[in-house]
Amino acid sequence: MIKRKKSDYIIHSVDHAFDVLEAFRADEPELGVTQLAKLLNLHKNNVFRILATLESRGYVEQNSRTGNYRMGLKAFEAGQAYLRHTSLLSVTHPQMEALSTELRENSYLAVLRGDYVFYLDEVIADQTIQVVSRLGTRVSPHCTATGKVFLAYLEETQVEELFETMVLDKMTPQTITDKRKLKTEINKVGESGYAVDNQEWTLGLKCVAAPILDYYGKIQGTISVSGPSDRFPEGKITEEIIPAVIDHANEVSRKMGYLIGKAQE
Repeated sequence: MIKRKKSDYIIHSVDHAFDVLEAFRADEPELGVTQLAKLLNLHKNNVFRILATLESRGYVEQNSRTGNYRMGLKAFEAGQAYLRHTSLLSVTHPQMEALSTELRENSYLAVLRGDYVFYLDEVIADQTIQVVSRLGTRVSPHCTATGKVFLAYLEETQVEELFETMVLDKMTPQTITDKRKLKTEINKVGESGYAVDNQEWTLGLKCVAAPILDYYGKIQGTISVSGPSDRFPEGKITEEIIPAVIDHANEVSRKMGYLIGKAQE
């Protein structure tokens, strides 16, 4: 008997409903029926019926002023339920809190999803000048400290695949846009155990990141801190920020079993 693939059991109407939900992004918080129909190549009537169903369950809501739709409270609650049950998050968050308290700068947990870095959790520091939230943001790996850490610690085949598809957009004058220079940079990251974003994603913003490794020594995420460049002078980065980020990342790695696995090699 031939075993059928799971994809053979897909219910297309449900699949389309998820397509509609996933169309809402940070840069497109509200969308109309016509926009969604064009974006997803679906009939307007189908999109309207899907939205009506999702609205009845609280997963989308309609803006009474514009008539467009946006994500509803139920979608947020579902996301929070996922976060609460993610072991990486539960292990990392206390270390992020400690790191932010120690350095008085925002700390972040990021993971790699496909070919972009996704910021899964953050702790906001008590500072007069605040850095804009990164929570839920996704960005190309080449222009952030977090992304460079992933490129340094992923399997070689994964890195080569990323390099084939990655577009090295010039986000600022500091962004590395030459693949040879980027490879040299990530080799340094692999040797040192940390990466620095020197205003490569956003002018006026610096970041330091270190890897979270599991029992098998595979990277599962990164811990990072970021802040305005005037609060990140070179001396402070070297003497305070890098050691603190590495220490807290190592503690998470220890709780993920990394040192145990390493000792048994």
